Order: sequence, then structure tokens, then C-alpha cells
Amino acid sequence: MKSTPDLAVEATGLIKHFGSTRAVDGIDLAVPAGTVYGVLGPNGAGKTTAVRILTTLQQPDGGTATVLGHDIQREPDTVRSLVSLTGQFASVDEDLTGTENLVLLGRLLGYSRSQARRRADDLLTAFGLADAADRQVKKYSGGMRRRIDIAASIVVTPEVLFLDEPTTGLDPRSRNQVWDIIRVLVSGGTTVLLTTQYLDEADQLADRIAVIDHGKVIAEGTSGELKASVGAGAVHVRLRDPVKRPDAERHLTKALGVPVLLEHDPVALSARVEDSDLVARAISGLIAAGIEVAEFSLGQPSLDEVFLALTGRPAEEATEDAPGEETAA
Repeated sequence: MKSTPDLAVEATGLIKHFGSTRAVDGIDLAVPAGTVYGVLGPNGAGKTTAVRILTTLQQPDGGTATVLGHDIQREPDTVRSLVSLTGQFASVDEDLTGTENLVLLGRLLGYSRSQARRRADDLLTAFGLADAADRQVKKYSGGMRRRIDIAASIVVTPEVLFLDEPTTGLDPRSRNQVWDIIRVLVSGGTTVLLTTQYLDEADQLADRIAVIDHGKVIAEGTSGELKASVGAGAVHVRLRDPVKRPDAERHLTKALGVPVLLEHDPVALSARVEDSDLVARAISGLIAAGIEVAEFSLGQPSLDEVFLALTGRPAEEATEDAPGEETAA
């Protein structure tokens, strides 16, 4: 496989079986250098398995891939020297302090004792962990653990950083902190391949997004391109009373003639529509039925609606129903 020079990661037809399960089913990826590339999909979609193949932790059963021009099967040692991986679970030693973890990794990666200590201090400061530097990692909060884990991945700054669902289980503040770290890394020239099941995360961070479901890439493009591919506008409605949402769903479904998506916000609904006049009549119908509307808007679909259009089900439902990849792997 000949790699394209401006691509940091290139994969063609990747396949991986676990018994009768085809976890990765012919995945193609083209990740431009110096960008954040989002791999979006529910649990069990094949994201983690694909990352493990690209980082040489698993052999593919079919297909080819290169990282920075180096074949993952013929040149695995070279690939490993150029990349770093932060998985879904913390890989640092929880009985060591933040400083001890980073100094240990620095020494293993060839730094002198003083260089390793300076690098550890710099990273702990940059990641907002200086005050917890001498505390055991097992006493860190979830957000702090993810930050120390990412810091450990860049003791030597990699050319390509694979982040496998780095914000799963984090509160909104911690998620935003991790997002800021990713943006800083990319501004410094690192390419980031980010797997996520969070649609808003892909929307916020990724320059391009591959949507994966059942081991296949079912769509790829920028966030704007994916939204445009749905071929319809979107109406977003917020109610004053969450108790009224089931009634509002029934009214809107009947008036618009399309499925209505219940958003994470308990007072919010949305739907894909073609006819703006139909939307006006639907909103008037809600008000006439005694359902107070706090606000509504008509515009581009969200990634939630794109996922629904591509897979036939909302992202949350897909996440809950899909079997975990960890079982297969």
C-alpha cells in the first residue's frame, strides 16, 4: 500500500474477526496530517478494534494501513515509535504520584533524571495538576485521571496521538478541559485520531468525521458535509413544561409527518423537515393545544439527526443496544 504524503493515517479494507463476529468489516480511513479526525459510533461499532489495529496492538485479518507512511504490519516498531495511545481506561500506576508516573515514563523513554523531572513538572503545570503532583493517582478525580493519562501519552510528544473515548464518564467541566488539551496538541502539529460515542464531541473537535456502525464506515466528511448530506432542514423546539413533551411529540409527528427526536434536554424535541410552512402550522397547532413553546428554530440538522438518518435509530439507543467491543476483543 502506497501512502499519500499529506495523510497521517491511511487504511484500506481493514477487517478483524473475533470468532463469528466481524468487529471491523472493511474500514477505509484517510486522516489528514495536523488535524483532529473523529471516529464516531456507538459501543460495539468497531472503533476500539480499529484503533488497536492501527497502533499495532492487534493484527488485521484483512486490509492494509500505514501511519505516517509506515506499514503497520511490515514496520510495527517504527509505527510504535511515532504514535501514542490513550485508551478508555487509565494506564498509569495508581499507587504512584502524578510526578512519579511521569518521571518514570520519561526515564523509560530516554530522558536523564533531571530532564524527566523538568518534563513532568511542565506537563503537570500545563494540565492543571501541579497542586496534585505529589498525590497518589488513585486519589485523583475522574477528570484528573484522564488528564494525567493524556499527559503520560505525550511525555515525548507523538506525531500521531490516538485517543480512544477520552471523555467517557466525565462531567461537562472535565470534558471541556480535555477538549482544550486536544486543541493545544493539534495547534502544536500533532495529528489526533479521536474515537467517541458523543455526537457533540465530534461536532466540537473534529475537522473530519467517519461514522462507524457494525464495523463499517457508513459516512465520512466534515460536520457540515454530514449535516448537508441529510438533505433536509431541522426544526428544534423547546417547551416550557417537560410534562407536556409526550403530547408535543404526538402533535408534531402528526403535523409534520416525520419522526420526532426526543433530545437529551427534557424539554427539547427536533425533526427533519423540508417545508418551512409546515413548521409554522405545526407550532401554531402546539400552542392551540395548550402546549407552551419557549422557543423554536429552523436550520441545519444536528449530528444526532444525521446519525438517526444514517442508522435509523438515535445515537443513545444505538449505544445502549450495541454489545461492548471489549467483550469481542
